[in-house]
Amino acid sequence: MKRRDFVKSSIAVIAGASVPLAALDLIDPKEVLAANEDIHWAFLIDTHKCVGCGFCVKACKTENDIPFGAKVTRTWVERYVFTKDDRRYVDSPDGALYGFTESRVDLGRGEYKEIDPENVGKAFFVPKLCNHCATPPCTQVCPVGATYKTDTGPVLVDKTWCIGCGYYIMACPYGARYFNPITHVADKCTFCYHRLAKDLETACVNACPFGARKMCNIRDINDPVTKMILNQRVGVLKDEFGTRPQAFYIGLAQEVR
Repeated sequence: MKRRDFVKSSIAVIAGASVPLAALDLIDPKEVLAANEDIHWAFLIDTHKCVGCGFCVKACKTENDIPFGAKVTRTWVERYVFTKDDRRYVDSPDGALYGFTESRVDLGRGEYKEIDPENVGKAFFVPKLCNHCATPPCTQVCPVGATYKTDTGPVLVDKTWCIGCGYYIMACPYGARYFNPITHVADKCTFCYHRLAKDLETACVNACPFGARKMCNIRDINDPVTKMILNQRVGVLKDEFGTRPQAFYIGLAQEVR
């Protein structure tokens, strides 16, 4: 029996916990500086600058060999539309791979909603990706240790160990994990770890023409991006989970899930 099949047959159950509703809290980023490593990678997203062009999604798929025809992506952009009559809509067609070329909102399952521009109260875009949590729940539920956290921060997946059990998908509160349609094992954003090792920007940061995405070594207090995280009002998604996300947001609306 192959090792992967043996492990699959040996796993009985992993108990899960109920998940509360999403929330956003302002935090003190200085709390993430409590360790002693010289390098700890973090991500900063300025929602004021994102225009939903989708260049980041294209760059990510190209860099990481993710099929363009597959309905999965390591990073995506969501559009939030709030109408004056108190309706709220969120969509991300194809993860915003081709941007948002239509004014109508994709409701899913082939249904669309045309919204009167005069009735729009506010609308904005929010890029999302793996948060590379300081306390990642995905590593805790992986039964074979295929998902692990590196010393410099990024959470990675060893595809040679992954058995495709799917527990990591259920454990992630950010919806950032999926099955790779080619390898049939876990896949997710890696902060372009292979590029960081060569002192290069991540593919999505490099592709963003508006500077909405930035990367930094949060241990380096002289890093200009680190200074932005430490000195501005930044937030993280779903802080109530205690995962300590390393993806920080500027200008993130409280309604964002």
